[in-house]
Amino acid sequence: MTAFAIDTSLRNLQRVLDPYPWAYDVLVVAGLVLAAWLANFLTKRVLLRGLRRVLRASPLGGVQHDHEVKLTVIPRLANVIPALVLYWGAAAVPHLPAEIVAGIRAICLSFMVLTVALAIGRALDLVNYVYERRPEAGSRPIKGYLQLLKIIIGVIAVVLVISVLVNRSPLLLLSGVGAIMAVLILVFQDTLLSLVASVTIASNDMVRVGDWIEMPQQNADGEVIDIALHTVKVQNWDKTISTIPTKKLISDSFKNWRGMSDAGGRRIKRSIYLDQHSVRFLEEAEVQRIGQFTVLRDYLDDKHREIAEWNRGLAERGIAPVNGRRVTNLGTFRAYVEQYLRANPRIHPGMTLLVRQLQPTSTGLPLEIYCFTNDIRWAAYEQIQADIFDHLLATLPVFDLRVFQESSDAMLMAGARVGGSPAPEPSAAG
Repeated sequence: MTAFAIDTSLRNLQRVLDPYPWAYDVLVVAGLVLAAWLANFLTKRVLLRGLRRVLRASPLGGVQHDHEVKLTVIPRLANVIPALVLYWGAAAVPHLPAEIVAGIRAICLSFMVLTVALAIGRALDLVNYVYERRPEAGSRPIKGYLQLLKIIIGVIAVVLVISVLVNRSPLLLLSGVGAIMAVLILVFQDTLLSLVASVTIASNDMVRVGDWIEMPQQNADGEVIDIALHTVKVQNWDKTISTIPTKKLISDSFKNWRGMSDAGGRRIKRSIYLDQHSVRFLEEAEVQRIGQFTVLRDYLDDKHREIAEWNRGLAERGIAPVNGRRVTNLGTFRAYVEQYLRANPRIHPGMTLLVRQLQPTSTGLPLEIYCFTNDIRWAAYEQIQADIFDHLLATLPVFDLRVFQESSDAMLMAGARVGGSPAPEPSAAG
């Protein structure tokens, strides 16, 4: 049907409804609304269904649900079509005052501007979704910059909407920005600070998605799962989520465990507290017995030659034998622990390994084990550490050493047994 035929039909309809002038206006408005609805229906139901089928069948669909993500922009833009129908059709309604037509057009144009701005926001979300699949996305996130761009687009959209509604040029509105810049800075100060923080974090590679960070002042101890313009989300090890303002990462201190992950070794730093009364010299027979440990043979041979040479020098100078040197059970145990750790395949051979005494305390003599495991996984690390200390605690009696332990009622019960008074039998309820 040509435009001429449509115009002729409308004129004939208008002549038929001349006795009822309001009826023709109502029919035109209803037809305009119906046309807008049909445009929306055809765009969203027919066009979008066709695009979904094409994306499912084509290799552009990518992995599962990718086509749904790519179509998030199109529904927003599809809303422009019915707005265009109303924008151009408002002038076709007879007897409609020019002011109302201008108002309808202004509202439709404002709606289209906001719709396009929201569609651009969806498109930026899609850009971030695609970028996060790249290998470098964890170390160089762009989500904060995209959020800033969305804020700028939103401000521009608001300026355009206001200019359309008041029928003024947007340049006139923008000319007053300088006068209200102080107010804008006050309103967006958190955004500006967050932007500076995001740039600093990205340029210095301070935090990445997937890093384990500790920030006690923010109750955060876990893995970074999201870095945005205003906030950084950390999933703590108890599965709670801590939300940290981005600016706090440059104003407050925090610990990043990425260095441990990159190095491939996780530190063990723990002490065994020994009873100092159990430290003594070893007799020759005890040295021979302890020498059966394979890892101690070289140490004891070297120590035996060193002590023999030292004591021989004392004898030649006529110094009493009481001044001679002897092997201690603690020194031998310390050498055993070091050699045991060096022979352990789960201890990192290229990192610091120390077995040292710390300052004696009222709770005993600390013998600290300082080394690194070659498995940084939490569960594996705890298993390796527990195995090491299980073995060392079980080996202590071989060297006639005791762990310092504060007295408890168990000691009193043991003393009662030694004194001849039998310990009470446990009751059935106990």
